Parts: sequence; structure tokens; C-alpha cells
Amino acid sequence: MADKLGNENTSWVEKVFFFFFLFLFSVRMIIADQDTVIGHSHKLEVDRLLKKLNKPAAKSIKSPDEDIIDCVSILNQPPFNHPKLKNHKIKMRPNFQPQDNILEVSNEISSKSKPIVQLWHQSGSCPEGTLPIRRTREEDILRASSMQQFGKKNLKNVVLPLTPNGGGQGGYGCASVFIKGNKYYGGKGAMNVWNPNVEQSQEYSLSATWVGSDADRENIEVIEAGWQSDSSKNTGCYDLLCSGFVQVYSAVALGSSIMPLSLYNDTNSQYQITITIWKDKGNGGWWMRYGTDQIVGYWPSSLFPSLSDSATVIEWGGEVGNSGTNGQHTTTQMGSGHFAGKS
Repeated sequence: MADKLGNENTSWVEKVFFFFFLFLFSVRMIIADQDTVIGHSHKLEVDRLLKKLNKPAAKSIKSPDEDIIDCVSILNQPPFNHPKLKNHKIKMRPNFQPQDNILEVSNEISSKSKPIVQLWHQSGSCPEGTLPIRRTREEDILRASSMQQFGKKNLKNVVLPLTPNGGGQGGYGCASVFIKGNKYYGGKGAMNVWNPNVEQSQEYSLSATWVGSDADRENIEVIEAGWQSDSSKNTGCYDLLCSGFVQVYSAVALGSSIMPLSLYNDTNSQYQITITIWKDKGNGGWWMRYGTDQIVGYWPSSLFPSLSDSATVIEWGGEVGNSGTNGQHTTTQMGSGHFAGKS
């Protein structure tokens, strides 16, 4: 289901999913049941990192789920900590947007889709010129295996046919579809919003659109967008903790919870979001759109040796972290937790 753009070597790819492995959900992150003791020197390191990540706020909003949303100047957002973005000039709009003509697999389901909002919206909004940024807390950092690992995602977690075994081995499982073997300049996915059960604290369940390049097999480059449920544990490199994604839209707080959620076997309670990622030929960045018109931000092309030109694969699907042994899976679910024909 690929529509050609330009010449035969360029493609724009669209997929729509309403089944089994697709969900989008971000949960409140707490570790109230953890008993963590850290040394004085480590505490100082954590405090320094928090100061670096949490920028001065013009306004702070307490979400009903206990998250704190800081309204930070758009010129002072965390991605500008990246050495390649020190003198970056923000681009507020792309020069090019793909038309919103995604193919619908089910008119019945799509006609009953409801709007999805973030929970913090109930408590206020950010003033003009600022961005809503979920405040990083000490317990978020302490959940990482190390200070160096905080905010990073291992390559073995990347669910792409670019990686050995598709990234689905070694405690991870995935269900996805992909297209590769050409030059691609964008992809789009409509994904149902579920609340999957996550059994173990170190596990997670997610859904996303992946855009990647294996032009250099030694340095695979991937960007992804979607949502995750992780049993109140923060994992991987996500949101503005990945110094590189430049946000321009003031109504979306990356990493904050969304609502409402789809209910299994209830056609009147199906909710979805649409994520579009595309290459803007004008300034070279990879832009991300939420829904039909909410342009959230972009990844500057200067960050990518390979993706600065085009992608070699676009993938859509779901992934779970699995702590089971001997080939067994725990009860952690993907999407609705049911097979496609029963969703």
C-alpha cells in the first residue's frame, strides 16, 4: 500500500491499524513501592542532572495524575543541550506537508473515533511562547540502571528489520509490518489506544511508527513516535530526554498521559491517534504530526549522517519487553491483549 511520490525511487507510505498489537498509552510514573537508598555523591549527580533537564518555567501545572507540567520557553527546551543544536535556529513550520489522505480500513470504526486529549489539559494550559514539558523527577532517574543509561534506549530494543532478528529476541517481542528496499520520505500510522496489562516492573508494551536507515550497517539510525505503557517504570530514550527532537507545538506534553482509552469488544469506545513522520525537503528535517493538523516538532537532519537524505525502511507495529525465561512469555499484553479477529 505505497503511493509513489516524485520518481520511482521515492515513496510515501501509509498504513492503518485497528487490531491486536496496536495501542497507545502513557501512564503516570511512580515508584512508591520502591525503597531506594543512594549515597551523597550520587545524590549530587542526580541533582545536577535534574537541574540540566528541568528548565526554568514561566508556569507549572499539576496534572490530575500527579505529573507536573512546566511551561518552558520554546528557546530553552532540553534538546538544545545537544552539542549539534547549540546554535540551532528553530523552524516553526515545515516547508512541505504531505496531504492527509490516509486509507481507512474500516469506515465503521473510523466514524466512531473520538478525540483524544492529555490529562493535564484539565488543569490549565501554557502561555504563548512556551512549551509544556513533563518535569523529570529524582525517582525517574533512579529507575535507570545507571546515570549514563538514563534517557537512552539500547539498539537491541529497536524493532526494525534492519537489526538482527528484527529486534525481537533477548527479552523482547514484536509484531509489525514494514516496507523496505527503496528510498522513503515519510510514513503514517493510525493506532488504537489501549491499556495493556504489564506484569513485571521491568517490562513495557508499546506501539509506534519507526523510520530508519541502514545505509551504514555499523551505525543504524532510527526515529520513532508512538506511546507506551510500562507498569509505571520509565524505560528507553523518549520524549525531550532524547536531545534532538525540537518541539514547536504548545498543546502536547511529550510523555504525559492521554485519554480516553479503547475498550475491548465495544465498538462505541474505540479511540485512536494518528502519527505522521515525513522528510521536509526544504530544510531537511524529519517532522512529526499528531492527528491531522497538530505539527508537534522535528528532528533536524544535522543529527543524522544517513537519515539526512532518506529512510530505507518504514515500520508499524507493537513491541513488548518480556522477562520470561526458556522461551516463555509473561502475561504482559500487546495492544488489546486479543488477536486481531477478536478486537
